[in-house]
Amino acid sequence: MPFSKKDQQKLHALGQRVRQLREERGLSLKALAHTINKDPQSVHRLEQGGVNPGYLYLLAVCEGLEIEITELLEGVEEE
Repeated sequence: MPFSKKDQQKLHALGQRVRQLREERGLSLKALAHTINKDPQSVHRLEQGGVNPGYLYLLAVCEGLEIEITELLEGVEEE
């Protein structure tokens, strides 16, 4: 089932937040992917807002970025 426009915007905002935090830490996409045992394409799709990540995936991303999940979600603005 395709995402609604509003849901697509939310996923895009989440992906942009992941990218922002990754870049602030000086991590390449490939380095983050390696750290969390994911392929770079998977992380790229997340950053582009192309997937709806599960809870465990987000926890892995947060662990790789060395942040709490609240820090990730606080930076995602509601549309």
